[in-house]
Amino acid sequence: MKKIICLFLIIIMIISANLLFAQTKNKEKSKALSFSTQDLEGNTVTSEIYSHNKITMLNIWGTFCGPCIREMPHLEKINQDNKSKGVEIIGIVIDLTDEKGRILSTAKADADYIINGTGVSYRNLVPTEEMFSGFLRNVQAVPTTIFVDKNGNQIGEAILGSRSYKDWQKIIDKMLTEVK
Repeated sequence: MKKIICLFLIIIMIISANLLFAQTKNKEKSKALSFSTQDLEGNTVTSEIYSHNKITMLNIWGTFCGPCIREMPHLEKINQDNKSKGVEIIGIVIDLTDEKGRILSTAKADADYIINGTGVSYRNLVPTEEMFSGFLRNVQAVPTTIFVDKNGNQIGEAILGSRSYKDWQKIIDKMLTEVK
């Protein structure tokens, strides 16, 4: 009888631990992607910007990344074509700062040149230490794109790699049907 009771208690503890782990994992997933930074023009931008959109597409790119640069005109067209649907694209230039968070003048000049050359008008942000220790900490390749809802909660998984206009539009259309 003691063995049965011990076994029963062990099973209860395992189930409780699994439930606790699942709750913790769900809380981590629902944590809003928040930030306070500047765009490349020096304007303050916070994660409050999400509240103006049904979906915000955060495109993380680097000045050294050919695929990132080649997809930027497609992203500009996506941004323009989807504004009325509540979709906004925001770029985050991953290589703009040094390890202390200071803007590197050569990287800034490169980013400005690329943005002007590709005709991009959507905001591009300077990453901060807070962003690097938060939602950017798992970015291992560029371009990486993260979609968030109006509350800043990530929608789905991060998408690695560049896409064509047609492919991004399919992804956005699907997300718009899923977001309330």
